[in-house]
Amino acid sequence: MTVGEELLYLSRADVERVGMTMGEVIEAVEGAFRSKAAGRCEMPPKPGVHTRPDGFIHAMPAYLADLDAAGIKWISGYPHNSKRGLPYISGLLILNDAETGIPAAVMDATWITAVRTGAATAVAAKHLARPESATLAVLGCGVQGRTNLQALQCVMPRLASVRGYDISADALERYVAEMTEATGLRIEAAASAEEAVRAADLVVTAGPILKEPEPVIEPEWLAGGVFACALDFDSHFTPAALKACDGFVTDDRAQLLHYREIGYFQDIPEVTAETAEVVSGAKPGRRTDEERIMAMHLGLAIEDVAVALPLYRRAMDRGIGTRLPL
Repeated sequence: MTVGEELLYLSRADVERVGMTMGEVIEAVEGAFRSKAAGRCEMPPKPGVHTRPDGFIHAMPAYLADLDAAGIKWISGYPHNSKRGLPYISGLLILNDAETGIPAAVMDATWITAVRTGAATAVAAKHLARPESATLAVLGCGVQGRTNLQALQCVMPRLASVRGYDISADALERYVAEMTEATGLRIEAAASAEEAVRAADLVVTAGPILKEPEPVIEPEWLAGGVFACALDFDSHFTPAALKACDGFVTDDRAQLLHYREIGYFQDIPEVTAETAEVVSGAKPGRRTDEERIMAMHLGLAIEDVAVALPLYRRAMDRGIGTRLPL
């Protein structure tokens, strides 16, 4: 393919057909965190537009110097899409030739977003969860509830059981059936969020992001030594539960502050470390078995670009996708 004359288009089916494994995605995302820690990336906070309450369309540009990879994801999240039979998250990713700036590929970003988010949770868990963690609570049994479980299974060798909870009984039933088959783990339906979370070693919340949340998780639900990762901002965890944690880690301070300026995160603790700082060893990870640690992940464009580049290269090698004239 000649740069400047044509680009490669990858549909969602094409992206999935490339066949990147979750282990490969985790490796790519961890590499992106190491690049961030070394200051070898460029990633401004996400600008966006908001056409409906709690709906967003964000632009996520990034450059990774270690990969010489540049791109931008245009991603939307609309909680009410489920009522129309449409996905909550959808979008496209443009990968540019870093030498010339010319677009090299346009690809569906739905699969990339799903797996890189789970991979980021797994990377954080490698450094912040107890290695013997065996039980996982998942609140929100949609796409992220699935990919986060699959990613955590890659890095938590003693993970044996999962308690899922969702406000939709049908979604919960499907999750239990499908993920039992996919993972071979013991997966149970919890009757309430509290039943799922209490005594869990790992907690992942994956509901919609809400500007005016009604959180339910209280401090006493969180077991000593728990590692929790909130993918839905503070929609599930009460301010008291967040402040009860001994460590409050985020993937990017600048983006957290940006979101705070526009109305999110009005009552949260001080950030103790960034995920990249923990991954690189610049800040300590877990220090004791009794620490309760929260990772508040916002989702980073460097993760998307780090996954998109090898995916694009593999698609080119295998002749996957459609070449379009520029």
